[in-house]
Amino acid sequence: MNILISNDDGVFAPGILAAKQAVEDIADVTVVAPDENNSSVGRRLTLFKHLKITPCTLDDGSEAYSVSGSPADSVVIGTEYVMKDKPDLIITGINQGVNISSDITSSGTVCAAFEAVSLGIPAIAASLFMDPKTSYRQDENGEWHLNYDFTLAKKVLHDIVLKIKNEGFPDGVDLFNLNVPSNYESEEVKITHLSHKMLDKKVIDNTDEQKRELFKYHLKDNQNDDDLIMITPDLVSEYKKGSDGYALMVEKRPSLTPLNVDMTCKNLKSWQI
Repeated sequence: MNILISNDDGVFAPGILAAKQAVEDIADVTVVAPDENNSSVGRRLTLFKHLKITPCTLDDGSEAYSVSGSPADSVVIGTEYVMKDKPDLIITGINQGVNISSDITSSGTVCAAFEAVSLGIPAIAASLFMDPKTSYRQDENGEWHLNYDFTLAKKVLHDIVLKIKNEGFPDGVDLFNLNVPSNYESEEVKITHLSHKMLDKKVIDNTDEQKRELFKYHLKDNQNDDDLIMITPDLVSEYKKGSDGYALMVEKRPSLTPLNVDMTCKNLKSWQI
């Protein structure tokens, strides 16, 4: 079994190494990913422009390739240029964050998996929800760091890929969207449907007192903020039972959502123009 792994966090992000380690005992793995963070770029493709591809070495000493483009670019380049034979499966992730609901269409992780399907290859988009209450640790100097614990995400991803290797992809499913909580109460995977939405979005300017520090964070010292605005998202707090958000946030268990790239609504019968 040949697997291509990519992501949107960048080729040196810890999640891509975790994904590789999760499946390297059951497949031949090739890693091709963006050279820098490309979160929330959706399915952006770089067409008729030069891209740079560079061999690099991951922390475990294995070879990978960085691409000066998007996650979708990396999937196309990995499939059509780097690998001698097309992959049997493409994995995107493990993303350091959450990708649920209809908001997945903005996700570089999930849309890279959509790009895989367009190439005729089934895919899994995998994400680790970093619970803000438990995912941060403070060192002896008082500095805060993210605590990346991919243990459960790696186990679940391994089990899914092994099942696919032995039984094939289920009929009618183009890709799986996997979300695993870092602070979990159950290891049992729940098959779910997409939530209505993941993020509540607010537009702020320099008059917003609640998020003023966040607004200032990206400003250069000599930049005037008088004409600037910023979109700031907050996670939705309520989800319907059976949805990916409910499994992940309420039940605190892994969510596996089967997806199909055909977004056509087939129930429109009597509506006429």
